[in-house]
Amino acid sequence: MSTPESQDTRSVVQGQQTMTPSEAFVETLVANGVTDMFGIMGSAFMDAMDIFAPAGIRLIPVVHEQGAGHMADGYARVSGRHGLVIGQNGPGISNCVTAIAAAYWAHSPVVIVTPEAGTTGIGLGGFQECHQLPMFQEFTKYQGHVTHPARMAEYTGRCFDRAMAEMGPTQLNIPRDYFYGEIECEIPEPSRVDRGPGGTKTLNEAAELLAKAEFPVIVSGGGVVMADGVEACQALAERLGAPVVNSYQHNDSFPASHPLWCGPLGYQGSKAGMKLIARADVVVALGTRLGPFGTLPQHGLDYWPKDAKIIQIDADHKMLGLVKKIAVGICGDAKEAAEAITERLAGRTLACDASKAQRAETIASEKAAWEQELDEWTHERDPYSLDAIDEAQGETPFSGGEYLHPRQVLRELEKAMPEDVMVSTDIGNINAVAHSYLRFEKPRSFFAPMSFGNCGYAFPTIIGAKVAAPHRPAIAYTGDGAWGMSLMETMTAVRHNIPVTAVVFHNRQWGAEKKNQVEFYNRRFVAGELDNQSFAEIGRAMGAEGITVDRLEDVGPALQKAVELQMIEGKTCIIEIMCTRELGDPFRRDALKKPVRLLEKYQDYV
Repeated sequence: MSTPESQDTRSVVQGQQTMTPSEAFVETLVANGVTDMFGIMGSAFMDAMDIFAPAGIRLIPVVHEQGAGHMADGYARVSGRHGLVIGQNGPGISNCVTAIAAAYWAHSPVVIVTPEAGTTGIGLGGFQECHQLPMFQEFTKYQGHVTHPARMAEYTGRCFDRAMAEMGPTQLNIPRDYFYGEIECEIPEPSRVDRGPGGTKTLNEAAELLAKAEFPVIVSGGGVVMADGVEACQALAERLGAPVVNSYQHNDSFPASHPLWCGPLGYQGSKAGMKLIARADVVVALGTRLGPFGTLPQHGLDYWPKDAKIIQIDADHKMLGLVKKIAVGICGDAKEAAEAITERLAGRTLACDASKAQRAETIASEKAAWEQELDEWTHERDPYSLDAIDEAQGETPFSGGEYLHPRQVLRELEKAMPEDVMVSTDIGNINAVAHSYLRFEKPRSFFAPMSFGNCGYAFPTIIGAKVAAPHRPAIAYTGDGAWGMSLMETMTAVRHNIPVTAVVFHNRQWGAEKKNQVEFYNRRFVAGELDNQSFAEIGRAMGAEGITVDRLEDVGPALQKAVELQMIEGKTCIIEIMCTRELGDPFRRDALKKPVRLLEKYQDYV
């Protein structure tokens, strides 16, 4: 496996040259540092694929193209480089739509290459023909359609440039007959945007606002990670003595061991962070769009400070003030903007200086209270828990062990987590609860499906992350529902020697939606049950190791064993944890209402 740190010594042809379009395509990939791509082979791009190997490019074949898209996403988010996915025209490409949408909301620089039907047959309804640009239009920052073979390198290079400049997926659409022939072209050099810290006026306004703040709070978002700006965020926080909360699903945007770290906001986030930001008079939204799902009430707390002045810093000017009313908007790089503001505050007496020590005590106190609550929160407190339903229905523990409480499991996993770990989480109830227990010391360590919230995300994403960083432990959290959508990529990990660990929470249900049926539909369960086979046994059948955990004291040792298998023996391991059916807070309390039934035949369904 390649590493992002390894120096690329491959040469690229220089100057105007005679070559085939396939060669122009591959040479442009090399110019942009591509060493790995994900997909399934196809006749549409076979001429280019034939020269991947001599160009130093590995195509990693997957089981399903959605997995390829997620792998490219994970690769990009860990490495800071492009992730590349390719597939056959028509069904191969359409299989990638969900993954590209997830990458879009993660601001991940993924390039999807979509060969399409040949120009002489377009519009005739030929084999595997479809309109491939419209299906990705909503989820790409740029779509390059090669209009002539001679423009192959031009469009390919532009897609790579725009993916980095716009921080999101781009699409390169190539008629399959345009890979052939003879052209004259020059391979373009990659172009990267130097964003800078933002405008002098808005930086000065931000510094003045912070100089007067009594209780500033920083929200550290994904833009901090992308800009390699964690140290700059830390320096600003220390100057202000400001608590730092992570934006939703960006738990790796500030080191958890730092005294000013207060945990993530949003669904199943940190009560300490929520209580502290509720006291803010100035909020610095650093590298975050302040998405609505990440600022909604949680744990019964409507915590967003209604009267606080917001300084928002984002590399995309369209995000400024989009979700929350702001006092100052800075269009700039999160790292450079934080550094510029810190410089402006140097040597000045700030209003918050006098209360710095007191604020530090408040931060420590709130964090300690939250940690104690997590320690004592060993199972969900819902009086209508699904465990009670199981008991009423006469369900007994499965043969061989006991069902484990998810929160206790998550705490034990947290304790056993290795250093320098990378973790991906899928969508779902237990995975969401895990946000309170996942803490990281360095950026590019945590990956989640973000606002798109699709199932089947975590496992292929962590495979892509492992390709980019083979020296780091790689762990995916997934529920049994989402696991059913992605477990086939176990074969990809085994076939291609990409060792990873999957922790599968086996609770026999679609938990997040089932919780909505508990809260809003009087426990009338429809389509929520999952009658599963042993995932550990299925993993073993696909060539991985499999461990079934049914005792709490075995959770930590199982994770340690799986990581040892991964890092020392190079083996993929599936840890199947037998969980109770208890569930956390409803996933979509913001979107559901108690039912109203007007027809008499449905009156009992209220």
